[in-house]
Amino acid sequence: MIEQKNIQEPEKVSCEVCFKEIPLSEATSVKATDYIVYYCGLECYDRWKQQQAESADSEKKS
Repeated sequence: MIEQKNIQEPEKVSCEVCFKEIPLSEATSVKATDYIVYYCGLECYDRWKQQQAESADSEKKS
């Protein structure tokens, strides 16, 4: 009798920007202040980085 190996789904995470579910092994990650954020690609990372810069600029003006 042939034994079947237990096939497991890869661990998935959500992209910080578009919330697309992606395998952890393919995600780009950045360690933020107290946590790690994941991105499905450089485009989403660039969008997130721009949003963070705009948010910081808004706080400085306040």
